[in-house]
Amino acid sequence: MSRGSHTPVLLEQAVNGLNVREGGTYVDCTFGRGGHSRMILARLGQRGRLIALDRDPEAVKAGTGIGDERFTILHGAFRELIALLARVGITRTDGILLDLGVSSPQLEDAARGFSFRVDAPLDMRMDTGRGITAAHWLARASEKEIGEVIRNYGEERFAKQIAAAIVAARARGPVDTTRQLAALVAKAVPTREPRQDPATRTFQALRIYINQELEELSLVLPQCVDLLAPEGRLVVISFHSLEDRIVKRFLRAQAAPDTLPPRLPVKAQDIAPPRLRLVGRAQRPGSAEAAANPRARSAVMRVAERVGVMPADPGKAAA
Repeated sequence: MSRGSHTPVLLEQAVNGLNVREGGTYVDCTFGRGGHSRMILARLGQRGRLIALDRDPEAVKAGTGIGDERFTILHGAFRELIALLARVGITRTDGILLDLGVSSPQLEDAARGFSFRVDAPLDMRMDTGRGITAAHWLARASEKEIGEVIRNYGEERFAKQIAAAIVAARARGPVDTTRQLAALVAKAVPTREPRQDPATRTFQALRIYINQELEELSLVLPQCVDLLAPEGRLVVISFHSLEDRIVKRFLRAQAAPDTLPPRLPVKAQDIAPPRLRLVGRAQRPGSAEAAANPRARSAVMRVAERVGVMPADPGKAAA
């Protein structure tokens, strides 16, 4: 895979999960480098439409190279989904795709600071025009805050030791490069997991925190359900247990009928029906895909379909 390219995980399975109709309207919430979007466009008819989003300016720039009148790319975060789509006249969709996590071009671009494999400024922002860098946050956060982030978002058992090492190091000077942080973590971690760099969990935790990835995911999922037309599909690919837990719990809750206290005098027909129907089981990459693309190994894909009558217009609710 060349620098700047990106191999989409579960590509065909995800697009199949959307059940693309020729004249439908679809949303790719994580354009990346357009692998999923291009396959969706290949299945759309002339009257179909695809809206892609990405919070990374480089991804949006790459998307402008798709010369297709059926395609529109927008710059924005998950939490802005309904408002962004309303700007281009979209209040209903037939399918929405969320491919979570970081993309290969982001990891391979040294200047972004996502990877400890090359020395670079410790940035880690997906949207380089917004928010604070990881270096800035590490410079001002307390030892307790740093430890909580590394433990909660990285599930790192040595979070306390790593936080102490960072705070001790910054007393001597800024902790502002990837190699510097990776070296601090390596010294602070007494044992190493097989085939995993000791800095992996810390870098993952900081990236998730700096970009508020779990919060963004929790905010976008209800918007997706509101936007879906009946029989519209939601497809979510996650790469982290914390992400998948949020997705799984949300989909299951939306696929269950409302629960009421026992013996409440309410007729069955008055109970709100489920808004979603789960489609199949969670899917994971096969052994061949996982071997060819190491990033695919932790991927989990879940699919759900909108049920019931046409919901209220989410565009009006967002106005």
